[in-house]
Amino acid sequence: MTTLTTTPDGSAARRSAPPASPAPAARRPRQGGTVLAVPALVWYLVFMVGPLLAIFVIAALHWPGMLQPVSFAGLDNARAVLDDPVFWDAVRNTAVQLAVAVPVMIVCAFMLGYYVAQRPPGHRVLRYLLFIPGLISTPAKAMVFYAALSPDGLLNGGLESVGLGSLADAWLASPSTALACLIALDIWAGIGFTAVLFAARLGSVPDELGEAAQLDGAGHWRTMWSVHFPVIRDYVGVVTMLQFLWTLFGSAQHVLLLTQGGPGTSSTTLSFLVYQKAFIAADLGYSQTVGVILFLAGLVGLLTIRRVFRQNY
Repeated sequence: MTTLTTTPDGSAARRSAPPASPAPAARRPRQGGTVLAVPALVWYLVFMVGPLLAIFVIAALHWPGMLQPVSFAGLDNARAVLDDPVFWDAVRNTAVQLAVAVPVMIVCAFMLGYYVAQRPPGHRVLRYLLFIPGLISTPAKAMVFYAALSPDGLLNGGLESVGLGSLADAWLASPSTALACLIALDIWAGIGFTAVLFAARLGSVPDELGEAAQLDGAGHWRTMWSVHFPVIRDYVGVVTMLQFLWTLFGSAQHVLLLTQGGPGTSSTTLSFLVYQKAFIAADLGYSQTVGVILFLAGLVGLLTIRRVFRQNY
């Protein structure tokens, strides 16, 4: 912008005016995100971090019942746990359960989810049917398996009807089959919901990838594992972590409803041992010492799964 000014000799001269300073930027109102997050943060600290710290505190106490006097135990609970053969039986059973249930569930659910993602005839109905085990309550699932696996249940009746009555067994009361029955229940209860999760993720993969692979001569099997699996590898890791945690910490309810950890300790898992020692044997120190070991096992398992399934690019 220029202005006219008068010189001493009376002539007019043009002079550039100094540029106007930019107007101060309008102050944006502060957002109240921090304030809105306070209730969730308090909830997390009280009901998540609090119980986690309590596990480590109780593990160092001698506490023979909820209303009994408490004394400091130090490492006595840890020594009692490590010297207990029941604990090592529970470790073995939990390791077998994780080594069988999680891989079988993830592999079968991925293949089933891939099939649903191809939109075969009736795929919408199939998605709803896969959700049915997730809609059934845990006691109802246990009753279904009890009706099928009891000595006079559906499985033994079916074997006898086809002339294989010699294979009939008390499946839930046999030390050689009780844990296998619980693993079968874990797989049946989780495979459908996991397959729906995989189908939803595979549905977002561009169709051009599969079409290009098939034009190059790849069949469905190779397309599934060599094309689609690497694309959703990180998502497979997330689902695997969820199922690992559910199997590790959630198996106690199936054990409680079907076998009570028996016969003997053949189906006792670590999560059920925590419940048994806390609410049946009234030994809270022992129980939470096993809980600490269970927590550390879960943490190591999550880190391992995350490393195995991380993307390589």
